[in-house]
Amino acid sequence: MKKYILIIAAYLVHIQADAQKSIVGNGLEIDPYHYTSQREGVFTNGTVVCAHPLAAQVGVAMMKHGGNAFDAAIATQLALAVVYPGAGNIGGGGFMTARRAVDGKTITLDFREKAPGHASRDMYLDKSGNASTELSQNGHLSVGVPGTVAGLFKTLPYAKLTFAELIQPAIDLAKNGYVITEKEADGLNTDRENFIKYNTSKEIAFVKPELWKAGDTLFQKDLAETLERIKKNGPKGFYEGKTADYIVEEMKRGHGLITLEDLKKYEAVERPPLHFMYRGYEIVSFPPPSSGGLLLAQMLKMIEPFPVKDFGFHSVMQIHLMAEAERRAYADRAKYMGDPDFWKVPDSILMSNKYLMQRMSDFNPDSATPSTNVTAGLIHQSEETTHISISDKAGNMVSITTTLNNHFGSKTVAGKAGFILNDEMDDFSIKPGVPNLYGAVGGEANAIAANKRMLSSMAPTLILKDSKPFVVVGTPGGTTIPTSVFQSIVDVVDFNMPLSETINSPKFHHQWVPDYLYVEKGFAADTLSALQKMGYQIKERGPIGRTEMIEFKGGQLISASDKRGDDSVAGY
Repeated sequence: MKKYILIIAAYLVHIQADAQKSIVGNGLEIDPYHYTSQREGVFTNGTVVCAHPLAAQVGVAMMKHGGNAFDAAIATQLALAVVYPGAGNIGGGGFMTARRAVDGKTITLDFREKAPGHASRDMYLDKSGNASTELSQNGHLSVGVPGTVAGLFKTLPYAKLTFAELIQPAIDLAKNGYVITEKEADGLNTDRENFIKYNTSKEIAFVKPELWKAGDTLFQKDLAETLERIKKNGPKGFYEGKTADYIVEEMKRGHGLITLEDLKKYEAVERPPLHFMYRGYEIVSFPPPSSGGLLLAQMLKMIEPFPVKDFGFHSVMQIHLMAEAERRAYADRAKYMGDPDFWKVPDSILMSNKYLMQRMSDFNPDSATPSTNVTAGLIHQSEETTHISISDKAGNMVSITTTLNNHFGSKTVAGKAGFILNDEMDDFSIKPGVPNLYGAVGGEANAIAANKRMLSSMAPTLILKDSKPFVVVGTPGGTTIPTSVFQSIVDVVDFNMPLSETINSPKFHHQWVPDYLYVEKGFAADTLSALQKMGYQIKERGPIGRTEMIEFKGGQLISASDKRGDDSVAGY
């Protein structure tokens, strides 16, 4: 008997050793068991900046093998769905802002999640009319219809390689496993009880008998099979057939709302890009149903008349001015912004110089304006997310922000399909005045309705200088996304700062309600004291966002990733 046990043990060790030799990708250049984050890089041919080193390497491998920035965008998103399960996803959705080099066409692709067909305005209210954020933020009822896979195929016409080539590295990573980092292990362990609580199956890849530790290998066999179905059958491999059945069966077991019909009729759509100027630079960002681009336009235009550079970087006056612009823009967000297919968003008015001058007419350079004194302007009219920045030598620019909303989304895995579902329903205004996960409040414009896209804060953004590529920028971070991108643009345009300094300098954030100026560690004590004397309530918080940036400069692609996570650049 002992002899057979030893033979079996030796065989298992042999299998494990073979798995550890597996290299991802046709070019055999990506090792999922030995890798490190690269924070900065200067490249000439192509570069990817994202939340995980392996995903960045996968994207660059696609460009090396004849693809362009759009190929890299598809492959990187698919790889993140495997190696960054907390936010990288096929169970969520997002937005892409891009510019095609061949003709200068700008593309804004909306693959945001949608409310299920059986969703209703008051679905998270109890009999007394009280809102239950537990239901909107966790478990099956919080899940919106996923859009990522539809978005990938909507991007494919701009790429050069086949989808089968682009998805294969993700399949390899899921099937053969990859070594997790300390941060990844901590994340899985932190949500261990949530995975157990919100899943109907006890056999999911993210839970094992003992706690995770850095250096463990995460295998995702069910996810690998799902990716194989997508490779074989295209969008129908996700929105129909076995994967769709797994999603709907999971919904039924946990009293969720998504049906086969919801999945089958989901479509990603192109939106008109949002263009505006700031100090002679053209900014291209995302329109509604994201609030991100409109908020950026409002905030930048509100501060443009002021000599920001003369104020000095992180001076009291610079922070005060920008925080007051943020406060006013977020008040407008709560009243006027929503899904344009359901709500007429007055975007041209919200971005007009006349309107924004009126918004800043009560700005006091000596004191903060209490948010109780700030409401939306008068108009007359008939934190968990991930970002990818990609560029290639031809001048293609791709900025993509995707999300599951909360870290690990709803905490619910789609049965044997192996991927985590989003909790994006919480991004609706579940009741006027009730804050969501990120403290944002809303009203009628963002009320729940069947098949409606919930309002987002994502702001994948491009900057053009003299009509030529200059910067690709974006970040995760819920409602802090627009203010982080806002600061990044001011840093590079007004202060001419290097990307790494821009990204890693401490960030601040104000969103009108609650009336706090949130700051990361690192601001000068006398600066914070002066702001408090002006009337600001300062609240120190953890990391704000994880900004990813690329700059076109002198024929080179300068890339920088955020030190706040395992983020990494790759390129050649």
